[in-house]
Amino acid sequence: MKKKVLVVGGGGRCHAIVDALSRSEQVEKIWCAPGNAGIATQAECVPIADTDVAALRQFALSHEVDLTVVGPEAALAVGIVDEFRAAGLKIFGHTLSATRIESSKEFAKELMEKYGIPTAAYRSFTRYEEALDYVSSRPFPAVLKYDGLAAGKGVVIAADLVEAEEALKSMLVDDTFGQGKVVVEDYLEGPEFSFMCFVDGTRVWPMPLSQ
Repeated sequence: MKKKVLVVGGGGRCHAIVDALSRSEQVEKIWCAPGNAGIATQAECVPIADTDVAALRQFALSHEVDLTVVGPEAALAVGIVDEFRAAGLKIFGHTLSATRIESSKEFAKELMEKYGIPTAAYRSFTRYEEALDYVSSRPFPAVLKYDGLAAGKGVVIAADLVEAEEALKSMLVDDTFGQGKVVVEDYLEGPEFSFMCFVDGTRVWPMPLSQ
């Protein structure tokens, strides 16, 4: 029996998901909330924000959605997976607790320290003056990371104190990304890549490395 699928999000990632689903013989209907103009050529877009969990849950229930696939981290960070599962809905994505690895850089660092996973030395700050004093005492470049989600714009590699001061002011005084804290890391040189896997709790399926 063919399935009805709801994709949550509206960026390029979700467009790729919709495109793949549209080519599946197992799928008969695709909705995307909120979607975009490009996605609208392959799915029916629904004007619901990707973080409006209550409205999305109601839509999935009323339209008898068989599977929901979540794209953006922001939706995961407000607990959409937990809410859908509690309502008996099938959904693909991280639970709220698992999403903390992505939504909080400080939590991710603490997790790596706890389990002996190599990571750059760091300290966390909520006060601008304390963060600036610490950065001033360290060699440059310095890596400054806003602790929460920032749409890919929350990391600054400061070449000198002037750049560091500007970034810290933006994150801790101006609250550009919202109130929170900043993680200051040692700068590490070398190639950067992503290594992602699918897991089901006991098994791991590694994907190709990407940059």
